[in-house]
Amino acid sequence: MSEQNKAVIRRGIEEVYNQGNLDTVDELVSSDFVAHMSSGDVQGPEGMKQFAASLREAFPDLQVTIEDQFADGDMVVTRWTARGTHTGTFNGIPATGRTGAVTAIDIDRFVDGKAVECWSNTDDLGLLQQLGVVPAPGEAQAAAG
Repeated sequence: MSEQNKAVIRRGIEEVYNQGNLDTVDELVSSDFVAHMSSGDVQGPEGMKQFAASLREAFPDLQVTIEDQFADGDMVVTRWTARGTHTGTFNGIPATGRTGAVTAIDIDRFVDGKAVECWSNTDDLGLLQQLGVVPAPGEAQAAAG
């Protein structure tokens, strides 16, 4: 099952995030799915579709690359990097036109071949610094001094 569960994550990243095929979500996550993210929990397949659509609207050239992936029993750990150009509103932040890359680690739990829960740890601060909406270390002091 571990290899099958890893394949579900790989398919989700490729088809949903990289290609924008939101209908694939219904095949990959359970009806009671919940993703625990820094921006708040995302509930069910419809919540995941809305989340993926909002990312693709903000970063239309979004590409997610799996860096590492491990599985044990019903759990899959995936370390990934997402890259894209910020040309649409993202979490209320108007387009900056800047390109950014964000790294993350997700831990997904599976039941009967579908994801039921995800814990995501994403470098949101690093992305906001790359987009220029939060000063990077040293930038705030340089601007003030």
